[in-house]
Amino acid sequence: MNIIGTRLRELRQSAKLSQVKIAEVVGSRQSAIARFESGEAHVPAEVMIRYADYFDVSLDYIFGRTDKPQGQLYEGKMKIEKVYPDMDKFIEMCFDPGSPINERLKETLREMLKEEEK
Repeated sequence: MNIIGTRLRELRQSAKLSQVKIAEVVGSRQSAIARFESGEAHVPAEVMIRYADYFDVSLDYIFGRTDKPQGQLYEGKMKIEKVYPDMDKFIEMCFDPGSPINERLKETLREMLKEEEK
């Protein structure tokens, strides 16, 4: 298995996503995802970019040029709005911006939504 396929599989598994689900996310088919992960097929650049955007990792990480998923501009965590496009707006509306516990409550809610997705 090549490093790109290994990284794509590890990213998918770390989020507990099936090949079918990640195929929907990146605009591909489950059979293609299986071939990418096994190294039987080359991953198109646009698919790698969609993986990088979805999982918020650098392409250097996907290519195996670094073992650190974060690049200079990356936080290394999935964005909840990628999973639930309108949910982050809803979360922002639910909490008082002046409250000192506001950020902690929002983050807890986002974590709960991630658990629900699994």
